Amino acid sequence: MARLTKKQKEAQAKIDRNKLYSLDEASALIKEITNVKFDASIDLAVRLGVDPRKANQMVRGVVTLPHGTGKDVKVLALVTPDKEAEAKEAGADFVGLDEYLDKIKGGWTDVDVIITMPSVMGKLGPLGRILGPRGLMPNPKTGTVTMDVAKAVSDVKAGKIDFKVDKTGIVHAAIGKASFSADKIAGNAKELIDTLVKLKPTAAKGVYMKSIYMSSTMSPSVQLDPKAV
Repeated sequence: MARLTKKQKEAQAKIDRNKLYSLDEASALIKEITNVKFDASIDLAVRLGVDPRKANQMVRGVVTLPHGTGKDVKVLALVTPDKEAEAKEAGADFVGLDEYLDKIKGGWTDVDVIITMPSVMGKLGPLGRILGPRGLMPNPKTGTVTMDVAKAVSDVKAGKIDFKVDKTGIVHAAIGKASFSADKIAGNAKELIDTLVKLKPTAAKGVYMKSIYMSSTMSPSVQLDPKAV
């Protein structure tokens, strides 16, 4: 087992493992125990009482974080020429179609989100093996396949994220940066949690929100009280 550094031991000592923290307490504590030299990401891991193997218990959705993600999201808009100006004005970093499809075929995936139009999806099908594993394949359910390209680009730039429960029943999402105030971290976390509550499948039985943990890059996690949240 790897030895803990002095800073890691100090961080661990500040966490009461027998306590379930409120959202405000956890947000403040995470800032206090984050001691890296870069602007660490703040992450939330929510274990849900669902069986992801069953289609009627799949939890997937999008949420616009009120205080943004703190990350400069690189957006590629794969659009027809008549939509290019609209995408550029909305803030897309890369705009075009065939030239970018060729670049992706060659292995280029240096973007965070791809937004496209329904009429272009047919051209993206053959690229599924490249885009799928990287989570870059556009999907109408997440708002990345749309005719309103400008709104889709603006939403992503403003802090819209998509999430999906994994095979173990956990939703992982980055909800901000350590440089955020505790209030902003708590506000973003609450927005995600509220959205998950609204998406509870009718087929899910028993306790829906089993546990919630907040952590930052390289920090220990803090357990939240699901009932308080």
